[in-house]
Amino acid sequence: MSKIGIALLGCGTVGGGTAKILTQDIESICKRSGLDLELSYVVDVNFSHAESIGIPSNLFETDYQKVLKDPLVKIVVELVGGTTIAKSFVEQALKSGKHVVTANKALLAIYGKELFALARANDVTIGFEASCAGGIPIIKALTEGLIANRIDALFGIVNGTCNFILSEMTQKGQSYEEALKEAQELGLAEADPTLDVSGMDSAHKIAIMGALSFAGSVELDQIPVEGIDNLDLLDLKVGTELGYIMKLIAVAQRMENGISFRVRPAFIGKNHPLAWIKGPFNAVSVYGSSVGHTLYYGRGAGASPTASAVASDIVSVASGVSDIVFNQYNFWPDLTDKAVQLPNSEIKSRYYLRFNIADKVGAVAQITTILGNNGISISSALQKELTETSKQEYAVPLVMTTHLAKEEDVTKAIALINASDVTLANTICISIVDEHPETIS
Repeated sequence: MSKIGIALLGCGTVGGGTAKILTQDIESICKRSGLDLELSYVVDVNFSHAESIGIPSNLFETDYQKVLKDPLVKIVVELVGGTTIAKSFVEQALKSGKHVVTANKALLAIYGKELFALARANDVTIGFEASCAGGIPIIKALTEGLIANRIDALFGIVNGTCNFILSEMTQKGQSYEEALKEAQELGLAEADPTLDVSGMDSAHKIAIMGALSFAGSVELDQIPVEGIDNLDLLDLKVGTELGYIMKLIAVAQRMENGISFRVRPAFIGKNHPLAWIKGPFNAVSVYGSSVGHTLYYGRGAGASPTASAVASDIVSVASGVSDIVFNQYNFWPDLTDKAVQLPNSEIKSRYYLRFNIADKVGAVAQITTILGNNGISISSALQKELTETSKQEYAVPLVMTTHLAKEEDVTKAIALINASDVTLANTICISIVDEHPETIS
């Protein structure tokens, strides 16, 4: 078999991990796969990190055009990140007839449809296993392992930074600010954590997975997104007393009239399959028509786990497996119509509501009347006496959980309650996510 050259663009955290695998473990990979793979170039503008982890300097290259002109390079691995220069690099590689492997979830969530079409036009493929859940092989599961199934729902914890912060808040009683600081000190959060804690990173990932699962291209800007940066520790504590754990959940769920996408902090029961996912780990629950519930769990970030997925794609592309899947199957975004994305108003869920009520006669009755008038049935109510310390921060907190209700009705009721004279602050509303029912046919 002829040698297959690989060019690696970007040698940061994940790029460095990939370069180590492709230099230190390449012999065993080739032996297991029957391929003759070689890392030919490491392209970057600064090689200090590459040098610090022992990558041979003879691989270093600053001229990308040299890579594109090299006929031995068959695969370009884009690990630069972002959606500007990375997009240009990927487009140039595809137009040059080179396969692309990437971990760039933002690039594919925004430009995936056109990049897949460009790859198809140039008779090459794009591998992106590392884009959605680090080292977890979720893309292969969706595109190959579950091909016999109609996918009914995806529920994912797909951001390790957020999951670590929420775990620390729940288990140690840390404030959001304290947990974020610890995550940054451990290298689990960026200096600017906005992309993670805002929920957008999770939105990128559920957009990619949802497009493949439901065979429809997805508009990222139509996915409702809420982050964890405005959560109050009081709600996590009360939720725990009620038997719930707080998680940032990315959802893609088949409904009667379309697909409901959303990313938001939500309470899940302590017995829910996702409740025990702690720290920086990721997990994706997939519900199929024939297989029922399957759960994919592992490290969702970091140099080695993500590089593992990148290397897996390299082997799939080099062996021709990716080419068969890419050209034979019809669920790719460039081959499908737009998915019907439903607005949040169509969602039906249970809810946790915290009212900061004025200490006056009839306040609770007024709230329950407004909820009832909007078709919202109360499942439980909890009101606790405040300590002297907590009285300085909160009004009298009244917590209610609801039975299944339409989000549109809940939103309307909350607006009326917030506008009344019985609350001293806006109502806190958090979804309660129950396990999706299995519909094994």
